[in-house]
Parts: sequence; C-alpha cells; structure tokens
Amino acid sequence: MAQHGAHITSVNLSADRPTVFEVLAQESLSTTIRPAAKHAVKVLAESRPDRFGWMLQFFDEVYTVLELLVQNYYLQRYCGSFAENFYDLRRIVSKTKSPVLSNGLRWKSLICLVVLPYLKQKLDKYFEDMRHRSHFISSQKDYKSRLNKAFLAVYPYIHMLWEGSNLWFQLAYMFGKSDWHSWLLRFSGTELRRKTEDEETRIQKDIMSWQSRSVQQKIYFILYKTVDMLAVTMSTGLSVGVFFLQFLEWWYQREEKAVSLTALPIPEPPKEQSPDNVNRDWYNSCPICEQTRQNDTALSVSGYVFCFRCIHSYIKKHGCCPITHYPAQIDCLIKIYPPDT
Repeated sequence: MAQHGAHITSVNLSADRPTVFEVLAQESLSTTIRPAAKHAVKVLAESRPDRFGWMLQFFDEVYTVLELLVQNYYLQRYCGSFAENFYDLRRIVSKTKSPVLSNGLRWKSLICLVVLPYLKQKLDKYFEDMRHRSHFISSQKDYKSRLNKAFLAVYPYIHMLWEGSNLWFQLAYMFGKSDWHSWLLRFSGTELRRKTEDEETRIQKDIMSWQSRSVQQKIYFILYKTVDMLAVTMSTGLSVGVFFLQFLEWWYQREEKAVSLTALPIPEPPKEQSPDNVNRDWYNSCPICEQTRQNDTALSVSGYVFCFRCIHSYIKKHGCCPITHYPAQIDCLIKIYPPDT
C-alpha cells in the first residue's frame, strides 16, 4: 500500500518537482505561524493589558504588514516565500520556466500569499459575526440589513468554492495532472520547484575569484557578505522562532481557557445602587444602556453581563470591557440562556 501511494505521488514528475507532501508541509507551516503568534501576543496582552492590549486588538493588521515585509524579502532574495524556502523550494515563471521573478510576478505572489488570505480571514470573521446576529438582522428592513442577509446566503457557497478549488488542484497535482497545487499559485503565474543550486560550488567560485579583485572590490565584497550573513542569521532566527511559537501553542493548548480567565486580575464587584435609583431592578440591568437586559450575554474576561447588542457594539468599537477595560474580543462573548420554565 505504501509503495502504491509513493508511486502515485511520483508518477510523471520531474526530478526537481516537489511532492504533494512537500507542498502541503510548507502550507501547513504557513497556516501554523499565525495562530501561534496570536497566542503569544494573547499571553502578553493578558499579562500586561495596559501595554500590550492594542497588539491583540489590531493583531491581524500588524501581522499582515509584518508578513508582507518578510514575504517580500524572501521573494526577492530566494524567489520563494518563507515557508517555501524553509523546505528548499523556489518559484519559477510558469510560461518561460525562468528562475528569476519579475516585479509584476513578485507582487502577484505577494497578493496571493498575504493579501487574499487576509481578506478571506476577515470575511470569515464577518460571516460568523453576522450569523450570530442573524436574529437581529431578520427583524430589520433597512438597506444594510438586506445586504447582510444576502451576504449570509451567498458566502457559504463562496467559501465552498474556495475550499473546493484548493482540493481539486491538490488532487490534480497529486496525480500529476497539474503543475499547481492551489489556484492561488496558478493565479500568481508561478510554479514550485526544488532548489538545485550547489552552494558549495558557488562558495568555491567566490574563493577562486578573490585574488583577481581589486582592493575596492574586496571591500565591497566583504560588506556584501556581512550583510548577507546578517540576513541568513535573521532567517535562521526566524525559523527557530517559528518552532518556538509552535511549542508555545502546544504547551498552552490544554490550558488556554484557564489562562484566558485567570491571567487577568479579579474585577471589583458592582457598586451599590444610588438612592435615586432605589426602585430600579439594577441586578437585571445592562451596565451600558442602563435598561433591563435583552438577550443576556456575559463577557468572559470580566464576568459582567450585558445586552448582546450593547456589548457587541462596544467591543467592536473599543476592544475592551466597558467596566474593567480589560482587552476583549467578540469571541469572549458567552450567550446566557434563561432556565426552562
């Protein structure tokens, strides 16, 4: 069975064409870095919410900018993304099979590597948000609510088309019927190949040409090699950091809920009611609108209970608890169901 599976993955393949396991491994590495980094930022934000809370609130945007810079460097330097270079893969031009990527193809690769996945992630979050608010949207008749209803109806098919296309390309790549394992790679106009450059031969050529260079050329050469060594050191450090983040994600996975609830200090209890509001049932009122709560929802980071609409709008705008000001997200909202009567 194993020999048959190996034969399937290598049929009609060239020597420098990566196997389906290699391309899936580099994709798995790319998708693992983001949640691992977010978990590390979450631990920092919960330990020091006053200093690192903004990093958790704007994590997607900050991470996307950093990823754009890193991927642009690796595409310029190694003709491949960070994960592709980690597995000794590089990109070539699909039409000409050239190993040199033009600026246009590099920008198309950046769009497919960073921009489109970022937009897809934002749409997924927006869909989950609208799905949780579907009972409010259905009762409204304005233009925005109609657009949200249409989005809730259409987006599952868009998501299915996205994932189905990736599965189709992966199956075609596995059986040797396609040169691309994903439609994003096909759209970028590039293909993946193994690196074939002999680094030892390149070093020997540099040594042999050293004696024929002038003093000024030797100085430039030393400076170039110094910068190159610094870049390689940073690249190695980034690779080690990736595994460290993966280790953190594994280490805290079982205690994630406990850490998120116990890392923050215990908030103060609600203040007593004032004499002017003695007739108001303040135990059942929302701290934001100060009215009787509708659709009770608890915020896990502080334990306070609000109206769903009030706390959802507040967190979406401010990113923190309105009482304790601890950093919070939409995922921290917990629906409270009334007891059965």
